[in-house]
Amino acid sequence: MSVQVSVQAEPLDLSALLASVQAPSLGGIAVFLGTVRDHHAGRAVVRLEYEAYPAMAEAEMRKIAEDAKARFGVARIALAHRTGRLEVGEVSVAVAVGSAHRKEALEACRFLIDTLKRTAPIWKRELYEDGAAWIEGEG
Repeated sequence: MSVQVSVQAEPLDLSALLASVQAPSLGGIAVFLGTVRDHHAGRAVVRLEYEAYPAMAEAEMRKIAEDAKARFGVARIALAHRTGRLEVGEVSVAVAVGSAHRKEALEACRFLIDTLKRTAPIWKRELYEDGAAWIEGEG
């Protein structure tokens, strides 16, 4: 399959994600991993919570992936996003792209994560020692 998307509560299987975009004809493999960091806007982050409408989010992710394939001429794309409670250091989102050449793979990878953060119906809530906040946009 040339496009693979998932929204899931379980930890992401990074080996399977990477394998899904590899092929003997593809010399450029680009990967982006978003992890839960321990700070945001000067506040200490304790953990994150992600909420999503999986069917809607996966449909949007597939649309983004098909757009990236057309724009950049890449062969394979895998997008995966976690939901639920994530601790600092855990991978929350993964993007992998397989292409004949690195330039297109890297450009597509950047486009995919930036567009996913702007358009997919996935919401992030940061929890701090003294409260919580919903985070919008590309943060």
